[in-house]
Amino acid sequence: MTDLSSQQARRGGIPRGLSPTAPVIFSYGFRPFFLSAALWAVAAMSLWIASLGGMIEVASSYGTVHWHAHEMLFGYASAVLAGFLLTAVPNWTGRLPVSGWPLVFLFLVWVAGRLGFLLADTIGVMAAVLADGAFLPLLLFICVREVVAGKKWKDLKVIGGLLALSTANILFHLDAIAGQHPSLGIKLALSAYVSMILIVGGRIIPSFTRNWINKTGRTDFPVAYNHFDTAAILCGVAALASWVVLGDGPVVAAVAGLAAVMHAARLGRWRGWTTTAEMLVTILHIAYLFVPLGFAAIAIAALGLFDETSAIHVLSVGTVATMMLAVMTRASRGHTGRVLTASRATVASYGAIVLSALLRPSAAFFPEHLNTVYALAGLAWLISFGLFVLEYAPMLARVRL
Repeated sequence: MTDLSSQQARRGGIPRGLSPTAPVIFSYGFRPFFLSAALWAVAAMSLWIASLGGMIEVASSYGTVHWHAHEMLFGYASAVLAGFLLTAVPNWTGRLPVSGWPLVFLFLVWVAGRLGFLLADTIGVMAAVLADGAFLPLLLFICVREVVAGKKWKDLKVIGGLLALSTANILFHLDAIAGQHPSLGIKLALSAYVSMILIVGGRIIPSFTRNWINKTGRTDFPVAYNHFDTAAILCGVAALASWVVLGDGPVVAAVAGLAAVMHAARLGRWRGWTTTAEMLVTILHIAYLFVPLGFAAIAIAALGLFDETSAIHVLSVGTVATMMLAVMTRASRGHTGRVLTASRATVASYGAIVLSALLRPSAAFFPEHLNTVYALAGLAWLISFGLFVLEYAPMLARVRL
């Protein structure tokens, strides 16, 4: 028995993973990282909109456009991923979660990365890069240690996505420092997130859907995982790999087009239309809908018929951000003892993020109104994560019910 579990036993019924010394918010990984991810999603987007309006300069020595892309992929999104993995991995392995002061340290490493880039013009780009570069390798080390110690070898494929993300961050910095567009880092990072969604989404979406259908007394359950799901995942990973390596061309278009069809069919097998009475479940299906839409956008862009930046935003806002918000709301409710049902504010936050996901890629069709589209998409983003902060901050900062 570990020291933490011994303390829990002596204190009689402290929830699993709750540190007896650190603040409640550092009792479980989802608490500080989900809350801070949402706060940073609001702050970083506000700074980006202000910089577009010429009101301020942000990380100009690194490149404000590069900073914006980096903080969406490796700032806000990496915090959500950390919150998810630090909560899910203990469930997978049966080991105690990282909590208390070790979690405080990991969180401060993430904070250092965000502050580093905000101060990049003062402390220098290399210092900012070093501050940022420590977080993902540290998170990777923790997750690998837990999976290996728990001997859950099948979960190493999810950890592989985290390794790809850590590599993408390095590539992003190398290109940005060299004054080049970090296209490779962006694509690899998005591919890592989407690959993890293909794998983990295939676990949780049909499972939660089945639970919901079962509660209603029906038996029209989602199709159980079978060889088709494996083929769809492999095709999706192949499409992402070809996009990262080749960039565009008929091969990318063909593989991505096939992936779009297969994942649309995969989503249909999960019977999401049966869950519309509970948006906490339905939003998972809506988020996954952007997977085939994203693959279709990659395929069309690979043929030169669609703007690649817009295709990137179908995946980054539609697939990644929407799925992350869906997971954040459900996990926050479930792990803090709340009822698993979406409130009006939660439903409104879902609507706002989906609106943002639809608006931002549409900028390619309205070149004369770019600033207006950017502003509307950014405003919808701010509303979505602002609502999350207002509703979920009290839950995340207080003891479980």
